[in-house]
Amino acid sequence: MKTFLKHKLNGVILILFLFGISSCQNKDKTKKNSGIVTKEVEVQPKKKLSSQFKEYWYAGNAEITSYNLEMARYGETREGKSVLIFVTEPFLEDKQVKADRPNPSNIPVLKLNSTKKFLTGIYPYSIMTSTFYPVHDNQHAMKVSTSVQEWCGHVYSQLNNREEFEIHSYSYFESEADQDFLLEKTVLENELWTKLRINPSDLPLGDFKAIPSFEYLRLGHKEFKSYDAIGSLTVNKGVSTYKITYPEHERTLAINFSSDFPHTIESWTDTYKSGFGSNAKMMSTKATKIKRLKTPYWEQNKNEHLFLRDSLGI
Repeated sequence: MKTFLKHKLNGVILILFLFGISSCQNKDKTKKNSGIVTKEVEVQPKKKLSSQFKEYWYAGNAEITSYNLEMARYGETREGKSVLIFVTEPFLEDKQVKADRPNPSNIPVLKLNSTKKFLTGIYPYSIMTSTFYPVHDNQHAMKVSTSVQEWCGHVYSQLNNREEFEIHSYSYFESEADQDFLLEKTVLENELWTKLRINPSDLPLGDFKAIPSFEYLRLGHKEFKSYDAIGSLTVNKGVSTYKITYPEHERTLAINFSSDFPHTIESWTDTYKSGFGSNAKMMSTKATKIKRLKTPYWEQNKNEHLFLRDSLGI
């Protein structure tokens, strides 16, 4: 009898032990699943590149276009210069930087480096945004970064396209300071400038959600998130105009580009409230083309190449 009870007791202990292990495993599984739910990277089928596209963008040159800039800042118009530099390059998906060497896993991107320089009274502003957009037009920009420098300080914001949009932002303002957070994937205003160079017929139209340009968000001290937007595309005498409007911000960006390939950007107008508080008023930042060059600028870094800046009117 004692032997029977002993075996029965051992069996109960074993069952309880196994149940305990199972419970722990379930708890661990629940704990792992209770974190942030991430989505798989949304990648559509690659769109085929035309021979025309390859001949233009893979000829070993960058496309550099200079613009006269009228910048609305602090409620006044400032004169300056803007330059758009488009160039194709291989991109590393994991490290999110330009690849140093060929690799089948590299993602070919059309990179846009956009610069603006202007004066606000005694001190200068320098703004640069880099956007890396897949040439196959099958997913959102892989990376976007913006830096703004002026005598009060400088700010930097970066987006990395992984399972979600990873945002890193740094500022000398206390209310903005160092920030790291995630955003759901949606249209990026910054990527539209490169998307229209590749496939303007696929630009977002009608009502949709979009994250405004990093430059606008930082200069206007706006929250980094998506907002309601309205997109439209019109054509007039060979010039297409893409407009994106943000009702909440009373802002409209209009980009004028050639309807035919290579869809060069000829000018743009960005209308929004400039200034602060009750002194803010509707103004427009405008840029008009000066000159365009196709050239390997990375090889032209000697004093003898300075004349090329005169060619660009900058």
